[in-house]
Amino acid sequence: MRKIHVIGIGAGDPEQLTLQAVRALRSTDVFFLLDKGEAKDDLTRLRRDMLDAHIPDPGSYRVVEARDPERDRTAGGAAYSPAVGDWRSARADIYERLIAEELGEDESGAFLVWGDPALYDSTLGILEEVRERGGVGFEYDVVPGISSVSALVARHRTGLNRVARPVQITTGRRLSEGFPQNVDDVVVMLDAHQTFRQYAEEDIDIYWGAYIGTPDEILVSGPIGEAGPRIERLRAEARERKGWIMDTYLLRRRPERRPEA
Repeated sequence: MRKIHVIGIGAGDPEQLTLQAVRALRSTDVFFLLDKGEAKDDLTRLRRDMLDAHIPDPGSYRVVEARDPERDRTAGGAAYSPAVGDWRSARADIYERLIAEELGEDESGAFLVWGDPALYDSTLGILEEVRERGGVGFEYDVVPGISSVSALVARHRTGLNRVARPVQITTGRRLSEGFPQNVDDVVVMLDAHQTFRQYAEEDIDIYWGAYIGTPDEILVSGPIGEAGPRIERLRAEARERKGWIMDTYLLRRRPERRPEA
């Protein structure tokens, strides 16, 4: 039976891989990498750097690359979920082909997932779709990783939550619909539109980070009204320079300014 490792590789720093992840890397015969295009060559290179850093014998494995399908990022409203579903199914086609054609019956393969595979990542759902199709048999395990959320608050030397208060993880799309009720600490991921700007007049602090765990890391914190314009400028400059950006931020409302229910 073919074996697949889904390995969380952290936010970008090769030193943040867990011992379990390193063991999984060293037991893998084939690594599957999805190429996201020339603008994101950095992401492929970082993965290869992790392999070089943690696998003593470079001849003990091989790397197979495939082009990641394009996703319709213009779809909004009711069209958003179907567009994501189409993209995931297109990815499932690629995963199925890679596993069937590139992985021997007695070999182990691996997908290297940024951060943690259980947090805003599609790999597990796609592998389940492939299994349900029944075209290729395999079993898989999941190795947790250090998420960008954990790395963000560590780099800012702050906690994710406060005493006796909940924390919520959401997306920029959801944040645009309003600040979550009865929550003072909100982590925002997948925000291409810098939604924090609509809260610039409120007493909320932001802890923002881009390319966390890599040599290009950028960190900014402070009241949104003060830090927001700097984040916008740095983000635009970084995206222009690199052609892509991955960022995450924590919004923290000051308790004394919490609106009445």
